[in-house]
Amino acid sequence: MAEATSLRGTAAAPAQRRAVAGRLRNRHREWLAGYLFVAPDALGLLVFIGAPMLLSLSLGFFEVSGFGTYEFVGLANYRRMFHDPLFLLSLRVTLTYIVMLVPALYVSGLGLALLIQRSTRFNAVVRSLLFMPQTVSLVVVSLVWQLLLVDKIGVVSRLLRPIGLGWISWLGDPHFALAVIVVVSVWFLMGFYMLIFLGGLQDIPQEYYEAARIDGAGRLSCFFRITLPLLRPTSFFVLLVSTVTAVCGSQTFDLVYVMTRGGPANTTSLAIFYVYQQAFLFNEYGYAAAMASFLVLVLIVLTVCMFALTRGGRFTYD
Repeated sequence: MAEATSLRGTAAAPAQRRAVAGRLRNRHREWLAGYLFVAPDALGLLVFIGAPMLLSLSLGFFEVSGFGTYEFVGLANYRRMFHDPLFLLSLRVTLTYIVMLVPALYVSGLGLALLIQRSTRFNAVVRSLLFMPQTVSLVVVSLVWQLLLVDKIGVVSRLLRPIGLGWISWLGDPHFALAVIVVVSVWFLMGFYMLIFLGGLQDIPQEYYEAARIDGAGRLSCFFRITLPLLRPTSFFVLLVSTVTAVCGSQTFDLVYVMTRGGPANTTSLAIFYVYQQAFLFNEYGYAAAMASFLVLVLIVLTVCMFALTRGGRFTYD
């Protein structure tokens, strides 16, 4: 009897090994399929983003005139960067722009999402209208706003003339130019962030609100005790993306380039625009690369700090 059991066990062992080997082969096939699906994107990121970033980083250690001459200067471009008053001014302007833009995008995006979160035909039309600026070229948007803000004869000046504000040069006065760029940026981007907040709001179970109403909670109480806490991951994403957009987004550069060209008196010369000037107007490619690398480093530090302080958007501190 014992011998029969031993024989059956001996015969079953190869079958078990074959089953395990088959599962491993299937798992390897799944891994291979996954890597093959990811490979095109990974290759594209490596060739079109990773390699240029490494080249830009290395270019910051050279003096490049734009005529094919490269001279290794070490950290000279970085030392020059911190002694350049215009670059330091562009950093201050960028910081001011971030402080003004990011909260405005958060409040406007969340406010619009709360107003039109119900699925009705009217709200669907409003959503489309609010998102419509995203479908238009930002250069066209900038040119239209530039025409609307023409001194004295622009539509904005004419509308504000009855209250005594028609004399203001909105794009030519250093006190108002950056604020106008912020307003146009919010008008252009708020529809995008509205959709992000709408997605977050739709993920909140309605049972929470129903239970809160049964307990006598009002709308404000529901907003601060249910909506905001459950929107923390979405809020983190919005704050992170809007900060990156404010520092080096193409929308930021396009608006400044078309509407003000960094003026008046460099009051709208953001850091990304100053990097462009040094590279493509003054042929200081090595210096521009050093400044671009510094901006990327600042963004990495800000991102890491935001992840560390909020636990990746969960905002838990225990």
